Parts: sequence; C-alpha cells; structure tokens
Amino acid sequence: MSQTQAVKALLEEINQEMVRLDLWQSTLPTKEALASTEPFCCDTLTFCQWLEFVLLPKMTMLIDSQLPLPSAFEILPMAQESWKDLDTDMSKLLELIAQLDTQFST
Repeated sequence: MSQTQAVKALLEEINQEMVRLDLWQSTLPTKEALASTEPFCCDTLTFCQWLEFVLLPKMTMLIDSQLPLPSAFEILPMAQESWKDLDTDMSKLLELIAQLDTQFST
C-alpha cells in the first residue's frame, strides 16, 4: 500500500472513530475561527474541531488533487494533551493519530 493510500485509509478511520465517539459536529466554525494562524487553531477551535474542519479536509484535498503530502508532522502530542482530562476512552482515536504521525516520520 502506498503512503497516499495508507494516509487516506487512516483519515477515513479517524473520521469514523470521531463519529462513533460523538465528536463529529455538523456546524461549521466561523471563517474567522478557521482563519486562525495559531498552531492547531488552538485559540479558536477545539482539537476535535481542528481535526474535522482543518486537517481532514486539507489532507483529503491534497490526496484527491494528487498534490504532495507534508514531508513531516506530528499531532499526537497535541491530541494527548487536549484529551487528557476526558472521561471518554480515546485510546483507539489516539492510536489512529499515532499511525497517521508514523506515515510522516522521517
């Protein structure tokens, strides 16, 4: 399986797990919130919103447009920090994010 195929499959699994955990939202954040220049839009969005409305669509667009994927990134530490106080079992979603990070490790 190519990196692109593996990333696409992981993005779909992340999407499905977010829906399963009832983290998926139907209301799009404001344009201003999405225009944040802070990492992970941490000043305007929750981490789940950033995944849903920024990362997943952007990565999907890159794949669908056959554009180069990022050479490296790491989002697991932010996910762990964002969800550390939740009562919900986030272990599967964290594992999927770790697998996504692995696709971009050097």
